Amino acid sequence: MKTLEEIKRIREEKRQELDLRVNRGATGIEKHILVCHGSGCTSSKSPKIFEEFKRIIEEENIPNVRVVMTGCFGLCSKGPIVVIRPEDTFYSGVKVDDCREIIEKDIVNHQIVERLLCKDIDNTLVEKLDDFSFYKKQKRVALKNCGIINPEEIDEYIAFDGYKALEKCLFEMTPDSVIEEISKSGLRGRGGAGFPTGKKWSFCKEAEGSEKYVVCNADEGDPGAFMDRSIIEGDPHSVLESMIIAGYAIGASKGYIYIRAEYPIAAKRFQEAIDDAKDYGILGNNIWGTNFSFDCEVRFGAGAFVCGEETALLESIEGRRGQPRQKPPFPANAGLFQKPTLINNVETYANVTRIILNGADWYSSIGTETSKGTKVFALGGNVNNIGLVEVPMGTTLREIIYDIGGGIPNKREFKAAQTGGPSGGCIPKEHLDTPIDYESLKEIGSMMGSGGLIVMDDSKCMVNLAKFYLGFTVDESCGKCTPCRVGTKRLLELLTNITDGKGEDGDIEKLVELSESIEKASVCGLGQTAPNPVLSTIKYFRDEYEAHIKDKHCPCGECKKLMDVHIVAELCKGCDLCRKNCPAGAISGEPGKVHVVDPSKCIKCGTCIAKCPFHAIKG
Repeated sequence: MKTLEEIKRIREEKRQELDLRVNRGATGIEKHILVCHGSGCTSSKSPKIFEEFKRIIEEENIPNVRVVMTGCFGLCSKGPIVVIRPEDTFYSGVKVDDCREIIEKDIVNHQIVERLLCKDIDNTLVEKLDDFSFYKKQKRVALKNCGIINPEEIDEYIAFDGYKALEKCLFEMTPDSVIEEISKSGLRGRGGAGFPTGKKWSFCKEAEGSEKYVVCNADEGDPGAFMDRSIIEGDPHSVLESMIIAGYAIGASKGYIYIRAEYPIAAKRFQEAIDDAKDYGILGNNIWGTNFSFDCEVRFGAGAFVCGEETALLESIEGRRGQPRQKPPFPANAGLFQKPTLINNVETYANVTRIILNGADWYSSIGTETSKGTKVFALGGNVNNIGLVEVPMGTTLREIIYDIGGGIPNKREFKAAQTGGPSGGCIPKEHLDTPIDYESLKEIGSMMGSGGLIVMDDSKCMVNLAKFYLGFTVDESCGKCTPCRVGTKRLLELLTNITDGKGEDGDIEKLVELSESIEKASVCGLGQTAPNPVLSTIKYFRDEYEAHIKDKHCPCGECKKLMDVHIVAELCKGCDLCRKNCPAGAISGEPGKVHVVDPSKCIKCGTCIAKCPFHAIKG
């Protein structure tokens, strides 16, 4: 157990010790080698890199060097990432065999290992992390500690103002003033719906009942989404502290974090955060001598997408099958175990401590008039810089894709972006300059969602994309209501017929009519938004649907049953890449001369189309 005075002393002493993590002008003799231990870099052997650094330093008896595991730096496509502080030297694609060279050249002899530096958008080598264009337009609020602290060390969290917001709430603020500050900040739920957070907290506080609960939704099931996972992996205490603050504000003494079992690193680190907080007396009875008590527990989900819906999540925590409840009553009045319950997602909680410490006015100065603060996106798909991005609300899609994401690879053109995952919509290139906020995205037929942002180039078929998302929705439907259980399956059947060359006149109208019925009649938000990929792709890419139905042709060559793979002679340069990569031996031709495809051998896999640098192969 630590007294509040001991916590303050740790904060002061540890911050001085770790100043070089954030102070690029630090003059101390110590160096810190930061090694990313997020899921992406971990899968690329960053733990072995970490151990190799430690082994070499110990073996060579090198003084004043500390190897530190951190959360995600964000630039996932360049991992494993290693950063040397205080110089801020940024190394990418690091392998175990590179560790000794980094130690000998950089740490010992102060020489940059140029071959491990990252190339920026303009192909120049970048030495410093903050000089990389990927980071220049970002503003880290929810991700404030990711890539800076060791997420498994509570003292490092405390050093960077950890649990200072809780201290302020307990000793300087009333529960009402906490809620007022959150309301004034303009924070809205980051789980997808964008409901005002302060209002939700207020409803729960005012609900009748002496026993209340705080729940964190860390289920995150959208394809391509990894925002919440990364926040927990890199900064679990920020979420835990905010849950405790929420408990104080609404009058709850127990919290649950519902996290999918497929997130073992995040789950492990959050449990460690809980254990450490209990050891320090930050969780438990009469926290820091006050009359406020709070405890927290981890509950695992089995990976059901529907459990991202708040009432289905509650059903699962209670030990039943995850299916949405009828609303009303809403969870704020009758939630977990039929008690008043506050539910927010990971990213929403990750903003709370900064709001309390810096003030509502500071937070509301970021973003737009109706969408305050920042938003974290998992940027993926056909974009050069794949990774985790946090930008002020109102940043345009073009800025995210080109200035931060580095544009579209392989000299292809941007075609569309999908925001909001299976519940979101497709945004075409004519809306590239749309500000990313709740209202703007809704106006063009998409939605913020939890933060998945999938970029697609001009080789992607929009009909096939809609089919992919519907296939996901059909598999993940809980089956409780007929519109979702049966309606989405009928949508998928229509889309499958169209991509198989069996589409008929009137199918587009059927898709629209059925989609609108599912939207109106489904029980929960997941069913109500399931048709969005269909409606948005029809709205912006109707010509592709018509080509599939009327011409029995997929303009992008993605739908195999409609493919007619051939090489356009005028575009072919005879580079021979298509022939060398064809798994069926269906392409013939000599280097420097026009190649041809033998349709009797072609298996329509699309490999040649993807490999051709001149876009000479059509489907």
